[in-house]
Amino acid sequence: MSDVLYGGAFDPPHTGHVAVADAARERFAAERLVVLVSERPGHRGTHAPAPLRVELARAAFPRDDVRLDPYPRTIDLLRGERFDDPVFVVGADQFCDFLDWTEPQEVLERTRLAVATRPGFPQQRLDGVLARLDRPERVLFFAIEPNPLASTDIRARVAAGQPLDGLVPPRVAELIEARGLYRGA
Repeated sequence: MSDVLYGGAFDPPHTGHVAVADAARERFAAERLVVLVSERPGHRGTHAPAPLRVELARAAFPRDDVRLDPYPRTIDLLRGERFDDPVFVVGADQFCDFLDWTEPQEVLERTRLAVATRPGFPQQRLDGVLARLDRPERVLFFAIEPNPLASTDIRARVAAGQPLDGLVPPRVAELIEARGLYRGA
């Protein structure tokens, strides 16, 4: 059985993240996913410290293997850790930027990419990336329901004192409140 890897900043994790994990788990018959919370994402800053984001991710993905990912780039993770025939889950937007990743062709040698696509996403954008890959057969697509949520929106709602009902798992909302996170976001 393949290790299904799902990485991100999870700052904070929301129901869209959980929906992608659930769809990947089903599509790839994974009993558990390895959820990798990026300690220092190479492409963006974070608002909450890594240990708190790991705590939030454990609340959002209670049945999965949640770990801190100390590597700033995916290729470093894949070189530094051992996984069994890994499948790395990304969103369609991330895949469209895949050629800008550090050593994307080497990433595809070390893992298959599982790309979560939503209805209406422009197929020509995906095809444009596929056409430039040495190993396009290592890219697998799976459908998800549209979910416009972004962690930025969650942080803004917390800062504005608005409720998070239905936007994050209940335990994540409790932890955000208890730890006083994102109030100044």
